[in-house]
Amino acid sequence: MDARSPDAEAAPLDHADIRTIIIGVMLAMFLSALDQTIIATALPTMGAHFGDLENLSWIVTAYLLTGTAVTPLVGKLADIHGPRPILRIAIALFLIGSVACALAPSMLWLIAARAVQGLGGGGLIALAQTIVGLMIAPRERGRYQGYFAAVFITSSIAGPVLGGFFAEHLHWSLIFWINLPIGLAAAAMSDRALRRLPAHHHPHRLDLLGALLMCVATVALLLALSWGGARYPWLSLPILGLMAASIVLWLAFFARVATASEPLLPVSIMGNKVVRAGVPAAAFAMGTLVGLSIVLPLYLEGVLRLTASESGVALIPLMSGVVVGATGAGRMMGRVRHYKRISLLGLVAAILALALLALEPRGLPIWLFAACLALTGIGLGTVLPVSTVAVQNAVPMPQIGVVTGMVNFFRSLGGAVLTAGFGAIVVGASGVEGGRLMEQMLVAGTDPVPLAHAFRWVFIAGAGALTLSLIAMLAMEERPLRSGEGPAPLPE
Repeated sequence: MDARSPDAEAAPLDHADIRTIIIGVMLAMFLSALDQTIIATALPTMGAHFGDLENLSWIVTAYLLTGTAVTPLVGKLADIHGPRPILRIAIALFLIGSVACALAPSMLWLIAARAVQGLGGGGLIALAQTIVGLMIAPRERGRYQGYFAAVFITSSIAGPVLGGFFAEHLHWSLIFWINLPIGLAAAAMSDRALRRLPAHHHPHRLDLLGALLMCVATVALLLALSWGGARYPWLSLPILGLMAASIVLWLAFFARVATASEPLLPVSIMGNKVVRAGVPAAAFAMGTLVGLSIVLPLYLEGVLRLTASESGVALIPLMSGVVVGATGAGRMMGRVRHYKRISLLGLVAAILALALLALEPRGLPIWLFAACLALTGIGLGTVLPVSTVAVQNAVPMPQIGVVTGMVNFFRSLGGAVLTAGFGAIVVGASGVEGGRLMEQMLVAGTDPVPLAHAFRWVFIAGAGALTLSLIAMLAMEERPLRSGEGPAPLPE
């Protein structure tokens, strides 16, 4: 018998044990969650500091790209070795990248350091969700949503405010230095807490070739989206070449999935009726959230003429709305039979709110603008727990880490693609080159009409992405949530 079997057969954890483990990983989650929000309001200041506004979006894209590529590997590694050693490595990479960002002497260095930081940050939330999936049955998972809500509401509110304050009054590098004490505390507390988690080790092999194909295909796609309409015309040879290369590489990746003995994304999971609809629903919702959170500071500072600190405060309704929607949906899932309806109603509300913003990109009173952002956030938030819990509920326990990594991969991919897409819309619809657009935004007294016109199309694109999320959620099979630790049926 396997020497680890006594751990695997240990008595189920009680509420106190689960709470101890969750508190231990909360700080690790906080690192990644904070870093996704704190940088947005500081981006214009960072671009001005380095005198390179044209490549500013790659500070975000580099992080999203590496974080996207690493999540399926993190899920599979957690299944092989358990989450504890993988969490250690993720925190270490995140802190190394943070120090390199803070000391960056140039924009190129900063972008490269953000890529290293993304390798660690991309795995933190996926690992936390995997740990929850291992400990708690889907029907009971809502009772623990409050702990994670505390993490996300703190990071969602504090991140934009801190980022704007550091950039305007102190120095932008503090948004990276602040990660050190938090990261060291997270490493100490989470490592100690995860000793209490029973081992769940399962034999797997890593598909490194599949991971490489996926990463390069994603890079080609993001380059095309970032450069199209800004550095090169959309129908130019470089953009068409990148698009073609991305398509070929994605086809090679899916061929690898179909032929590898143990592919990065298993065919059995991809064919599951819940997974193949729940994952796109989550990807379009999360992509819209990430994209809006990154480009909205340009709207707030360039159209509404807010300062960096004020724009951080103005993002609070969106971020707080996500937490309210996610927490409420998570708690309601275990109490209602048709839990999918929660997300359907939320998505309809979010689509209507973005449509209203598109109708009046400059003329809405500030209270109505904030209300639209809050409603958008609430609607987006309902999708996140419903999609994650439904997908985890649909697979057997040995595949929890893999499927959680898959969900987070496509969430991150959605965020990277829609962030690049929204940025391309801002540049293309404004009729001004990317760098000049940023420069005009930072100069008081310039005409905000071109930027307002561009954001009309951003809001329309956001509503369109959420419509696709709504269609996927409608198509997702609604299976009863398990109330015990029994295995899910094998994927169909």
